[in-house]
Amino acid sequence: MKESIFHRLYDTYHQDVFQFLIYLVKNRSIAEDLSHEVYVRVLKSYDRFEGKSTEKTWLFAIAKNVAIDYFRKNSVRASRTFDAFDWETHQLVSPSKSPDSLVELNDDFREMLNALEKCTGDQKMVIIMRYFQELSIAETAEILNWSEGKVKTTQHRAIKQLRAILTNNNEEGAKSL
Repeated sequence: MKESIFHRLYDTYHQDVFQFLIYLVKNRSIAEDLSHEVYVRVLKSYDRFEGKSTEKTWLFAIAKNVAIDYFRKNSVRASRTFDAFDWETHQLVSPSKSPDSLVELNDDFREMLNALEKCTGDQKMVIIMRYFQELSIAETAEILNWSEGKVKTTQHRAIKQLRAILTNNNEEGAKSL
């Protein structure tokens, strides 16, 4: 029984979970490893899934936590300290520059992804969930365990910051011509 549920979840959501992770870590191999970790956690905890959310939002919440654990682990290793990682002020910066597929992306999208790296971790997470994974505000709030108002505010600030970064980049590009 548990195995058939696992296969159904994997078949239905694996690609979405993988894409979400690759946007966060920008490395296909690491995203694959983290994706596997998501499904290990699903196997271990499905018995505790109460159905208060959809399976999709539950999976994304697990994927978010796996990504946060990955970044925390790398942050601790890099700094050699055990200070708390503050997601409100720190950026999610992946160890490598871009996913393998970034080469295939058009220039505007690549520029937007680079600008997204300058946003806070919360802003980046909301933009990826809302626009890349096309999750609703309610789903995003549920995954992040936030109010819908906080999602809307974070999304608004992220869009404002992205717009400023992209405008600044375009102005700098025009000056160099």
